[in-house]
Amino acid sequence: MSIDESSTGGPGSVLLPAVAPEVLAEAVESLSGRLRKKLDAAIEGCAAGAVRAADGSVGVRFGEDAVVTLRPGPSGVVTEADQAVCGCLLAPRCLHRAAVLGASPIADPQEPAPPAPGPDPVTGPAAAAGPGAAPGASAAPAATTTARAVAGPAAGPAAGGAEGAAEGGGLTAAQVRAAAALWEAAAEALAAGVTAGGAVVQAELLRAAHTARIAGLPRAEAAALRVVRGLRAARDRSAAQRLAELTGAFRELLYTAGLLASGAAGAGLTGAVRRSYEAGGSLRVYGLCREPVLSATGYGGVATHLLGVDGAHYSVSDVRPGGLSRARGAGAASVALGGAVLDHAGLARGGLRVVGATVSPEGRLGAGRGVRATAVGGVAWGEGPTAALFSRPAAEAVAAMPAEGAEPGLLGCDVRVVGASGDHVLVRELTPGAPLLRLAPAHPHPELPHAANLRRIAGHPGLVLRVLGRPDLDRAATLRPLAVGPVPGAEHSLRLPPEWLGRADLGYDRLQGAHFPGGAEGLVPQESAPAAGADPLADSPLWRVRRLLEAGVAGGRRAVAEAARGAEPAALAAALRRAGFGSAAELAAALTAEADRRPRDAFGRLADASAERYAWAWLAAAAHLAAAERSLVAASWA
Repeated sequence: MSIDESSTGGPGSVLLPAVAPEVLAEAVESLSGRLRKKLDAAIEGCAAGAVRAADGSVGVRFGEDAVVTLRPGPSGVVTEADQAVCGCLLAPRCLHRAAVLGASPIADPQEPAPPAPGPDPVTGPAAAAGPGAAPGASAAPAATTTARAVAGPAAGPAAGGAEGAAEGGGLTAAQVRAAAALWEAAAEALAAGVTAGGAVVQAELLRAAHTARIAGLPRAEAAALRVVRGLRAARDRSAAQRLAELTGAFRELLYTAGLLASGAAGAGLTGAVRRSYEAGGSLRVYGLCREPVLSATGYGGVATHLLGVDGAHYSVSDVRPGGLSRARGAGAASVALGGAVLDHAGLARGGLRVVGATVSPEGRLGAGRGVRATAVGGVAWGEGPTAALFSRPAAEAVAAMPAEGAEPGLLGCDVRVVGASGDHVLVRELTPGAPLLRLAPAHPHPELPHAANLRRIAGHPGLVLRVLGRPDLDRAATLRPLAVGPVPGAEHSLRLPPEWLGRADLGYDRLQGAHFPGGAEGLVPQESAPAAGADPLADSPLWRVRRLLEAGVAGGRRAVAEAARGAEPAALAAALRRAGFGSAAELAAALTAEADRRPRDAFGRLADASAERYAWAWLAAAAHLAAAERSLVAASWA
């Protein structure tokens, strides 16, 4: 388990050990209704008074008569209820104990040990999510989700039932029930929003997530944990909190839980508990570049990207607790793979011959006891198997990538610098008729050199260079470069030291003035920077739908209902229909209408509106928005 430091507030929160989700959920559930109403206020500030004892336990004092003591296990995580005790008379069903557990970070579920006796080069949740920050939630297929939302609650989790799921989707009855419970909790959390999504709402989600894990639904559980952490960060006003990320997390959770509970999902939607490494035989791989890894959960390290002789992509990662300092120093750390005597800097420009290789489905090389690796010479970009990376236009490479659900792969292209646009570098591919592209920092942290290197490149309009990076499929024609190099045969290109083997890792190497052409001749831009061209995503009125969805996440159902009573719905629908987004207009109208629906019982009294109907309407609009934005992004590369 790992500690999510970003999910707590206050400088003293780092003293509190991580708590298993089920322990926190049980503590909140045991409270009386009167104490639950006081829980959010009790959580605030109690972590600042935490004191660590010599035996590793952590104590938090409440007045003169109550002290809560947390005694984490060997993993540093509170995994059992008896590891959290309070000295008051109401313990263990007391407000003090629940408040301290609620202020503690949420631990990731314990993963089973890998089958190989040797160490796994990738540890922690950051490695599972890939390099960089946590990946955004995948977009739900609009057609399926919209159809279910239009059909109403009858098409929701209750539809199909356990029997239908077991026959059609290959899911067990327990999995369907767990997914239905998670859907109900997620719908209530969405209706509450950040403003009302306090500890009680979060505990309901955590309990449902734990049940989903027991039933064998790790993907749904992971989505629920992301939502809970996002709610915590938003309520604590954390600087790392992004409303767009929380909106995407809600979309992923509702889509996954709803589809599993409906019985229409296959077994593939359940997810995998951990990466399984399989025998890969003998491999010969060549280094492409290094990428710093820095996660919100306090992990840091490096991922070195490799390419096999057959064009397959691999990586070797070294990710451990340590945050930024670990990410900065890991670029020169030794490679823990089969006794290979080289560091990540050397591997990024060299190669390996691996015997008895073990490979995960994502292409990560494992370091089992039977793995043997020998360093070999590297190849320059454009030679050997790397030639295929730069042989086709970027638009063609992006079109061949999976539409959703997977991290985009690396692509290479030769470009000419046009100029700067904010923190982006405007470039145009050296392919006739190519669109204008934007180079954005792969990681915006100021202590990493990505942004500084791009600023230096932007200061040389007309420069041609070779770029290797990962396309940002959430932004129009945007590439996040990991490394750059000179274009072979080009006169006005980068001039890198010979030992760099024709490439500079933007996350570790710092470009200097000597690396650029000395003269100004030939460096006149072919076009002016303001001629960046229209951004189809930013220029579309879909931002109005996005704002409506995010308002629902921030303020809950009430915020969407308030928006429905003003002039905004008519303006939103008109703008969308003028731009040709008729379906988006209808789904937004359905969402606002459902949010403002106020049913009455048989005696004419106001009754609580269904959270499920509202959640389906919100999910339909969110899924359609994600699909529409993805289509606009894909068109921007063409």
